[in-house]
Amino acid sequence: MDNLIHFDASASVWLWLFPVTYLAHIAEEYWGGDGYSAHHARTKGINLSPLRFLLMTGFGLVLMVIGVLVAERFNFPETLLVILATLVLVNGLSHTISSALTALYNPGLVSGALIWIPLGAATLIHLRGSMHVQRYLTAMAVGIAIQGAVSLLAIKGGKQLRT
Repeated sequence: MDNLIHFDASASVWLWLFPVTYLAHIAEEYWGGDGYSAHHARTKGINLSPLRFLLMTGFGLVLMVIGVLVAERFNFPETLLVILATLVLVNGLSHTISSALTALYNPGLVSGALIWIPLGAATLIHLRGSMHVQRYLTAMAVGIAIQGAVSLLAIKGGKQLRT
């Protein structure tokens, strides 16, 4: 339990790394390569307009900020850190695996691989053993579920292109 995060200024800074890095990730997805919307239209037949992409990711950012504020207020930073760490780790891995399988850059790859995979992994490793196993695994499951829901929304939020 030496690595237990006590909720103080450093835990708050750590929590805020997630929305800040999300802004960098959104920027790369929007401007990287041909952009998330155009890339997914071309490679997966998903018609998600750039405006809809920005609205959806903006809403995600607002939810993340609200989550951080609530975690600070009600003193559950470790749980939220595990949720967010799992979410960004899975997202970064999905960008990396997708690029490796297709041998194509996909918007979000660089920030996913260079920021989110290390941030997520370091957070999970640091908090491992500092929480009850059931709470830790439940928080990880929530992070995976959120990433799954976000992926589904990205697919369903954009209408499939008719060919």
